[in-house]
Amino acid sequence: MPVHQGFIRQEQDYMTRIVTLLLITFCVAVSSTLYGLTTDSIYQNESLTLEPVEVIAYFNQQPILGLTASAQSVSSNLIETQQATTLLPALNMVAGVRMEERSPGSYRLAIRGSLIRSPFGIRNVKIYIDEFPLTDAGGNTYLNLIDPASISTIHVLKGPDGSLYGANSGGVIRIQPKGFGTPRNQGFLLLSGGSFGLFQEQFSIQRKVNDSYAFSIDQSFTRSDGYRENTALNKKTFQTSHKWQYSENNELRFIALYTDLGYLTPGGLTEDQMHENPRMARPSSGSTPSAVEQESGIYNRTFFGGIAHNARISGRLSHTISVFGSHTDFENPFITNYEFRKEKNLGIRTYFSYRNVDQEQFQWQMQFGFEGQKGWNRIDNYDNEKGTATTPQAKDNLDNTQGSFFYRAMAYLYNRWTIEASLGINRVEINYTQRYPEVPDPDGSAGFGNIWMPRIATSYILREGLAVRGSISKGYSPPTIAEVRSSDNIINTDLTAETGINYELGIRWETAGRRFIADVSLYNYNMDNGIVRHLRDNGAEFYLNAGEIKQKGIEASIWAYLLPMQTGRFIQTLSLQSAVSYNHYRFGNYQVNDNDFSRNKVTAVPDWVWTNSLFITFPKQFRLNVSHNFTSAMPLDDANSFFSDKFHLVQLKGSWNRKMNQSLQIEFFAGIDNLLNEKYSLGNDINAFGNRFFNPAPTRNYYGGTKLSF
Repeated sequence: MPVHQGFIRQEQDYMTRIVTLLLITFCVAVSSTLYGLTTDSIYQNESLTLEPVEVIAYFNQQPILGLTASAQSVSSNLIETQQATTLLPALNMVAGVRMEERSPGSYRLAIRGSLIRSPFGIRNVKIYIDEFPLTDAGGNTYLNLIDPASISTIHVLKGPDGSLYGANSGGVIRIQPKGFGTPRNQGFLLLSGGSFGLFQEQFSIQRKVNDSYAFSIDQSFTRSDGYRENTALNKKTFQTSHKWQYSENNELRFIALYTDLGYLTPGGLTEDQMHENPRMARPSSGSTPSAVEQESGIYNRTFFGGIAHNARISGRLSHTISVFGSHTDFENPFITNYEFRKEKNLGIRTYFSYRNVDQEQFQWQMQFGFEGQKGWNRIDNYDNEKGTATTPQAKDNLDNTQGSFFYRAMAYLYNRWTIEASLGINRVEINYTQRYPEVPDPDGSAGFGNIWMPRIATSYILREGLAVRGSISKGYSPPTIAEVRSSDNIINTDLTAETGINYELGIRWETAGRRFIADVSLYNYNMDNGIVRHLRDNGAEFYLNAGEIKQKGIEASIWAYLLPMQTGRFIQTLSLQSAVSYNHYRFGNYQVNDNDFSRNKVTAVPDWVWTNSLFITFPKQFRLNVSHNFTSAMPLDDANSFFSDKFHLVQLKGSWNRKMNQSLQIEFFAGIDNLLNEKYSLGNDINAFGNRFFNPAPTRNYYGGTKLSF
């Protein structure tokens, strides 16, 4: 039976059961502590301590001041200052990162890049959970499987770094799950609801069993009817992480994640349709049925797991090995077809690390390792007749392998000068078998050769709190499985990998006590064979190499702790975070048939993005977060014939905390999204056939809830 049948009924039954159970638990917990209620609170808003202190990069945690890369960390406290259903507001506060949400559960993410190529949301970015790549062997990353409450920290490395992390040309994101950091005894239960049928439940518990073993269990349920027709969301997640230091020099880490995700996809609208009724789903057109008629949606059941072992062989030599894998059942009723996917992935990442820190004025280290993945993908497409799979269209098996050997050497001189160089060799290959329809030669392969990926970088601390940096690195991004075999059901072996050289300069400045931090980056990345998305007349997508894409940009970020804690005044703390990006992205030589797009603006890239967040603490533990996002107009097609409008998105979240006893605290919160009631599209369809570019975002909407921490 198709997964979508009974979708709404199942989610309502699940929600009823879980709400009843959690409300009983919540009431019992509250009633048992009322007698311990006091007017004092030990709650501290840690997000006001200015997040970017250290970042996990290049095999260890490093102070961000002397880091050779453009980087930033996003903590769980910063995520919690926004709406708890999504990572979007927090990640968009990082200069150069742009995350979009076309409908609840449907995300796209880019670092220093365009969203013109993003079959399943992630473009040219390699994402890890600790030592385990979430990006699979086929190049796809299902970021929407993760619940924000299960995250401890997100570390963002911007710019291409294929030398150490395999295929990527935009950057690397490393997600640290709860349970792997400093062991804590804490937990919480959160219940919230909001406009358009939103309901969320999150439960998290972390326990330090003893000095050597700690674990975390995180569970969530989220549902929403969505702003538009055909945008219902049903998401259930369960994640557990364990860390066991079973001897003085050996440690094991284990993670398991299971997500059952289903969301309906409304499809894009023309500008006239958006003005007529922004809440409608894509209507029928001629012989093409509507999104509602076809019950368009995506259903993803994925298990992801991994185990890592760290061994300190001697005082200088250590070894890390991680084994990981995933299994995905994917179902996608679409306008033009009904697709089923079975995806299996298995991989290993291992490296040796040697560190010599005997001399204070000259410290050095080096690492050598390998990362490899193997993927097995079974893809079947059928005609879609009003949400039912009928006549077969195509059935293919695609197996792919990715492998990368890497070496890095780093020297730290006179406690101020860092020099590092790294080199990777990457290989990607796809083998396919066409099972249906029958063709003369059903088997084939597509390989992208051995690609050498060097990186040279340096950082120099000019004086206390002031550092400059520079780097030269090569980016490399082969086509993903979803691009080689896209929704037009044609295996495209003509695609080639994107490559390019990135030149970057940067400066960081911290004042004494870190009351003020500033970071500025300038980069120039010339990409060859850029892959862009196109649509056929029936709406099916396919991909082409676009020739040159010239990416030049400036990023600037500041963190200002304007008012430190002082309990005797009305505004007790005041903190500001601001980030701005200027993107001068242009096509080089780019021609498709008789259409010459050379020197046009790169599709789906705004010239300017500016984000601000103001954090305020008032007496009696009242807190307010005000967020602002300005995104300028951007081209929606390669010809630059259509542009989206610029918009200002303002969001508010207020909360009140109350300590009930030594071990229990309750928080009530409420928020407003799109305070200015802007009419905008947060996630456009690019190069859309029939000019159906627009996915209208929700108008002004509200949410609220409570969180019990223990």
